[in-house]
Amino acid sequence: MDWQEFTGKNVDEALNNALLELNTPSDRIEYDVIEKESSKMLGLFNKPARIRARIKMTRDDMVKDFLNKVFDAMDLTVEINVDFQEEENMMLIDLSGDEMGILIGKRGITLDSLQYLISLVVNKNSESYIKVKLDTENYRERRRETLENLAKNLAHKVKRIHKPVYLEPMNPYERRVIHSTLQKDKYVETHSEGEEPYRKVVITLKQGVDTGYERRGRYSRNGRSYGRSSYRKPYNQDNYERETTSEELSVEQEEK
Repeated sequence: MDWQEFTGKNVDEALNNALLELNTPSDRIEYDVIEKESSKMLGLFNKPARIRARIKMTRDDMVKDFLNKVFDAMDLTVEINVDFQEEENMMLIDLSGDEMGILIGKRGITLDSLQYLISLVVNKNSESYIKVKLDTENYRERRRETLENLAKNLAHKVKRIHKPVYLEPMNPYERRVIHSTLQKDKYVETHSEGEEPYRKVVITLKQGVDTGYERRGRYSRNGRSYGRSSYRKPYNQDNYERETTSEELSVEQEEK
């Protein structure tokens, strides 16, 4: 809420005038004294006190005010729903409206950036750190499912080719999804390499494991071993949800 200016014979009267005008109790208002009252000799030519005041903004108000300014600049009409979960000290923010793809961005990068900025706004004067989760059209859940399927399919590739697979750089949350999905896999293990923001997950075969692929689909002729064609369609993660419908992920990934 914008600041408004109020006057009175003294600061107390100016504050009372502000409370009446804003129709709010004293604990919901914040104010600054612009100028205190003053008077000339013998009480002539009294000068009133001036203050500026506004209703204190709650966390929800701060978030909505910040986002509305962003969306106004983007010429977007967006409905903002804020839910604060006290037990987890987490603020859940859901956005709805037309053209939400603009707010998601490529692989969620715009949504992640907005979430980071909101976290700065919310935690600026907070006594304890408040976690912020920003979502629209259930993108976070859909992205998590995509990453889980990606992890399983790339693990399948590692078991088949016996070589590490390097994923593209991901943010910490998405890397955790990959690690968590494969942490109980009997054949592969994961670790991260590189520095932010280019840190990436690497999926490797565990030492000493037998995946069984050495004995599959091969036959011998004249002492030589032959197998099935190793050609695979290039991997495009942008279209991953539409392309990964087979048992194995079709990829041509950087291999080291």
